[in-house]
Amino acid sequence: MAASRDTMTPRERWLAVLRREKPDRVPMDYWATGEATQKVMDYLGCSTREEMLNRLHVDAAVSVGPRYVGPPPAQGEDLFGCRYRKVSYGTGVYHECIHHPLASYGSVEEIEQSYTWPSPDAYDYSEIPGQVRGREAYPIRGGGSEPFLIYKNLRGQEQAFIDLLEHPDIVEYCVGKLFHLAYENTRRIYEQIPGQVMISYVAEDMGAQRGLMFSREQIRRFLLPGMKRVIDLAHQAGAYVFHHNDGGIRPIVPDMIQAGIDVLNPIQWRCEGMDREGLKRDFGRQVIFHGGVDNQQTLAFGSVSDVTREVEENLQILGEGGGYILGPCHNIQAVSPPENVVAMYETGYELGRN
Repeated sequence: MAASRDTMTPRERWLAVLRREKPDRVPMDYWATGEATQKVMDYLGCSTREEMLNRLHVDAAVSVGPRYVGPPPAQGEDLFGCRYRKVSYGTGVYHECIHHPLASYGSVEEIEQSYTWPSPDAYDYSEIPGQVRGREAYPIRGGGSEPFLIYKNLRGQEQAFIDLLEHPDIVEYCVGKLFHLAYENTRRIYEQIPGQVMISYVAEDMGAQRGLMFSREQIRRFLLPGMKRVIDLAHQAGAYVFHHNDGGIRPIVPDMIQAGIDVLNPIQWRCEGMDREGLKRDFGRQVIFHGGVDNQQTLAFGSVSDVTREVEENLQILGEGGGYILGPCHNIQAVSPPENVVAMYETGYELGRN
């Protein structure tokens, strides 16, 4: 392992990139499933995740948030009344929603009469300052929104997309409730640690492998107004907006930039329209790129040399003139060999200083 040559803290490094200043090296972030993380820890002989991240020179953000203290949900349910089961994909497990509490309702009136939405008053925000204490050298992430992800669990994924055409009033009502909860949650987080939150996660998965899953008109109607409200709140608090949006989303990127996003993640460049050169050319002066190391093929099924070459390409293309934070283009899966994961960060650490 190379000795540290760093002259900045992780927080200073992120801030330099976000402010379009020159960092000592490219910042690097880490997203992975628990199973993938354990494989890397075992490979490196690390006993904790923190030890592993330090070994790899990762500048991972510290996430903060409130603790739920309201009425306990029914056994097996989350706060929204959704139930899940474990689904194995061979090398790991995901929790998939199998009970959708709003699936049977056909009108806003029925939902209003029968369903109780979680309240921001059911959370204790007072513990947040303690979550930051001792971690001031790291970027702090807190607040944000991702309402349609929750809406799909509430209604069922197929019905949620049908609703966009057949029940737009239900979509607007429910997504509005979810945006309100996200806004209040975010505002109260900022109140607890004024000026300390660097990044707020304003997300929504809008893309598939070959393009958008929504029309641009639907995004502009159902999602952008609520997202813009949270984005404006973040900027008022001095935070940068980290926008996660999977897949082939290029047609909506100009709208997201106009709404005020600062960072675009995860840059799944193998998806249609997401070539790195085009994104950098057209949007590189307006947004910071985050991610970009492919985990559909390169990390999962490529060789160490494939990973090394791709990291070098990303530094040259996405990092040209600055504006890039290196990381995987989504959660690293356990199918990815740990030597590939280590190669990604070792290469970034060695080559990301130009």
